[in-house]
Amino acid sequence: MLISVPVLSGIAFAAHPASKMDQGLEFSPKCPQVRDTPQAPDKFLKMKNPLQAIPKNLFAGQTLFHFDASPGPCRLCHGISGNGLGTLFRELVPGSRNFTCSQTMREIADGQLFWVIKNGSPGTAMPAFKNLDDEQVWQLILYIRHYTEPGH
Repeated sequence: MLISVPVLSGIAFAAHPASKMDQGLEFSPKCPQVRDTPQAPDKFLKMKNPLQAIPKNLFAGQTLFHFDASPGPCRLCHGISGNGLGTLFRELVPGSRNFTCSQTMREIADGQLFWVIKNGSPGTAMPAFKNLDDEQVWQLILYIRHYTEPGH
């Protein structure tokens, strides 16, 4: 069976010389995840999500995560269930962030997530989503954070 995977413009997967498959790494969500992600500037780290986790905002975040974010929907790398095992995970070194890992996610400030979404993450395949306005980024963060809630 052939599976069609959309090509994401602006994401240079070729920058990662070896895929996980080539390195023989296991294909299961890591928890906790150790990362060397650059820290956001202080003005971002101090930011708190101004939006409430009400259905309207969660639905908007869900829609961005699964369908509408550009240069590509988050689910392609982070997976439908947010565990980091999306369609493209085999090609990502390091692998995508596992949003279901509460040990990892509770250590990441809202402002850090905001900064990474807006600017991308150097040394990874995480692109910058500069076209999203601030409200959309905060809605996306609300949705990402729901993955660590019991019974999500």
